[in-house]
Amino acid sequence: MKIAQIFSRRKDDLNALNRARKEKSNDKTGEGIICPSCENEITRERLKTELGVCPVCGHYFPLSPMQRMAVLSDEKQVKRRFQPLKSINPIDFPDYEEKLKENREKTRQNDAIVTEIIKIGGVTTAVGVLDGRFLLGSMGTVVGEEVARLAEYAEKKNLPLVIFSASGGARMQEGIFSLMQMAKTAAVIEKFKNNGGLFISVLTNPTTGGVSASFASLGDITIAEPKSLICFAGPRVIEQTIGEKLPEGFQRAEFLLEHGRLDAVVERKDMKDWLSKVLRLHNTK
Repeated sequence: MKIAQIFSRRKDDLNALNRARKEKSNDKTGEGIICPSCENEITRERLKTELGVCPVCGHYFPLSPMQRMAVLSDEKQVKRRFQPLKSINPIDFPDYEEKLKENREKTRQNDAIVTEIIKIGGVTTAVGVLDGRFLLGSMGTVVGEEVARLAEYAEKKNLPLVIFSASGGARMQEGIFSLMQMAKTAAVIEKFKNNGGLFISVLTNPTTGGVSASFASLGDITIAEPKSLICFAGPRVIEQTIGEKLPEGFQRAEFLLEHGRLDAVVERKDMKDWLSKVLRLHNTK
């Protein structure tokens, strides 16, 4: 390994450690939250008012699935209609049960996705939201089944389908079972679309790996939040593989929009209005 690569990896490790420290400080009970981008302190109330966007630098904090639903839904309170599923340990991966337990306690969710039926701008819509806090939003058997179940329900009830992706890819702790979800979700989404369904894929930061290579890339309309990382493999891996320097920000939403990969980049404050207009335009009921 070259000396430059060693120092580059050490620098990356240091940056990851600093990010972890900042995230840890954000977990403390208190009024202020430190923005990981500009390092300014923001009150929780202000951050809530700004829909999780730093008012100083525009950094996007992740939203939990229920926060996302609340921002989008016409109703004041989102009611859970689907029974959440729970992952098992299909290949007896060491410590996987303990990690699932820890993440369930941390997020108060069964797995890395929440699916619901809500009204957006008066249009009843099937909505799925991946949660990057739960094992990096990785797609295992439960995420795949929840996506398939939601798409099948939307097809049966003639509803549009909107999925917000935020994922590190397939879940390695479930081995080939997680990889099978790529084909499964792609097949059910294509069936839904072929039968006249409208699928809007919303890519948030980050959308990577097996999720970006399956259902997240199959939208009739594909949009993203600003500066979202959207890729299969990260830039460092690609550069090391091909031995070439890549353009700055080539995997960010704005670059992908410029090169025809996305239909729009939509700010969070405009997301509900944007989706409402598109859903009403396509609503044939």
